[in-house]
Amino acid sequence: MVHSAAELSLFLKARRGSLTPEEVGLPDGINRRRVRGLRREEVAQLAGVSVDYYTRIEQGRSGAVSDEVLQALARALVLSADERRYLHNLAGNITRRSARAARATEPCTPPETPRQTVRPELRALLRSMAGTPAAVFGRGLDILAWNPVMGRLWPGLDDLPEAELNLPRLLFTDPAAAALHADADLLRGEVVARLRADTGRDPEEPRLCAVVTDLQRSSALFRELWETHRVEEAPHGAHRLRHPQAGELTLHFEKLPLPADPGQFLLVYAPEPGSPSEERLALLAAGQPA
Repeated sequence: MVHSAAELSLFLKARRGSLTPEEVGLPDGINRRRVRGLRREEVAQLAGVSVDYYTRIEQGRSGAVSDEVLQALARALVLSADERRYLHNLAGNITRRSARAARATEPCTPPETPRQTVRPELRALLRSMAGTPAAVFGRGLDILAWNPVMGRLWPGLDDLPEAELNLPRLLFTDPAAAALHADADLLRGEVVARLRADTGRDPEEPRLCAVVTDLQRSSALFRELWETHRVEEAPHGAHRLRHPQAGELTLHFEKLPLPADPGQFLLVYAPEPGSPSEERLALLAAGQPA
């Protein structure tokens, strides 16, 4: 559904355009650059490949690319660990789907696809985490299940129709939902970077394609962020929330993959021990005013 050859080409161009010669240890040259970024010949030089070969890779005309060349490109473009995985995933998808890669200019046309379901055992686990906000997310960052304290932490979650239970959709199309997050712009960038990483892992996944396609049509901000080709998993970190009852909360989060349920992960929030956020979250979990 997401065409890996086209995505690889766009990703390489985006990364090349984000770097300066100084950042990779090259002289700026005597000729003024018309646009910011590295030239193709500079990337080829840094990676130790010919300009012609790099050009064919960037234009999606190279066919299979060896691991050695991919590693060299990753070093040349100063890729993060997440970006390196994305690069290898895209290249592997091209190798496995060379016949489809020839149709790289076709638009993504996702079929109607149902949301994933959550096993009863996972729902029981969520209920057992009485004082800890937790939720199960699925493909395309659908919000599939959550426990009561998570419902209190994200007000209105219990009342949303199933079609709207999607984190990117809420952040980009529901101002009230986005306003809960003190760092909404950072979270939007994080979510888009996660979706981009997911398309590298599984470009054929129809639910993921449907979410991305819908948001490209409905949100100019999503389109803008999507075109940056940022890739980041963000398996842990911290979120700041402005809760209407509990006030400001800073919560650490962990995203725990669920190996028995492909495409799903468990999001768990926890405050810093002894912090005001811990006290406020405890009151919220107990249903008491802060």
